[in-house]
Amino acid sequence: MITRRRLLAAGAVAAMGVRTAAADTVPNSAGSEPPKLKAPANACDSHHHIYDARFPVSPHWRGGRPDGATVADYRLLQKRLGVVRHVIVQPSTYGVDNRCLLDALDQFGAEARGIVVIDETIDDAELKQMDQRGVRGVRVNFLTPQSWGVTTAERLEQTAKRIAPLGWHVQVLMSGDQIAQHEAVLAALPVPVVFDHLGRIPQPIGLAHPGAQAMLRLADKGRGWIKLSEPYADTKVGPPDYTDTSAVARACVQAAPDRVIWGSDWPHPTEKEKPDDSLLFDLLSSWAPDAAIREKILVGNPARLFGFA
Repeated sequence: MITRRRLLAAGAVAAMGVRTAAADTVPNSAGSEPPKLKAPANACDSHHHIYDARFPVSPHWRGGRPDGATVADYRLLQKRLGVVRHVIVQPSTYGVDNRCLLDALDQFGAEARGIVVIDETIDDAELKQMDQRGVRGVRVNFLTPQSWGVTTAERLEQTAKRIAPLGWHVQVLMSGDQIAQHEAVLAALPVPVVFDHLGRIPQPIGLAHPGAQAMLRLADKGRGWIKLSEPYADTKVGPPDYTDTSAVARACVQAAPDRVIWGSDWPHPTEKEKPDDSLLFDLLSSWAPDAAIREKILVGNPARLFGFA
């Protein structure tokens, strides 16, 4: 006769089996459990990178190349988080050689988009080919020297003019001080502006910083978009809640719910100790408690910005 105790024990074992089956280990990501927050249909990760040893790093780059960040590796993260659409961002590692990114777009297909890095030698035919393969913007990095050296406002303006006919946007990686310094330039660009990583607003000054105010003004005027990503970059508090940078994220959501998007920043190339991507995804519950707003952040907003069907 099967006792009640044995039935309970069997149920516990079964539950453990289900939990084990649901656990997914992903390279360059701590933890293995899925997020508590369920991703809506067609949720988009608007910022991640792909690295592949088949493609050489740029001669200007001295930082190495992370392992475990291929197309196959990222698919594991997609499965764990429940995201379908996603945007591959060209890392400084490859300079203006976008072959790794374009190869990844070909592998992923229609649910992927790309953000490339270009120089002034690229011709219009190559830009059009990139557009056909899923590229929708150009990243312009002001924080670290690139293959051409230090980035200037003039270079940003030239890049924006080149890509305007394609309907692309510029994705700027700037410090908070640089955003404040170049607010007028950013406002006058002929293309939309996407601010990487919460605008890299320094802490503990946070929302009081002139760069934060400039970023919010540009979003309010319809000129800027803000990427809710990398809360670990400028925090002075740290995980799991990142209360200081989370305050910036919540303010961005409240100020411009139609112009914020979310990104994982996987494989977290700036971090020696990799964060848990499920916990990062779950931060959206506190940044945007309203499910309808989260739907905009994860589905509607990126669909408009990146041209998903």
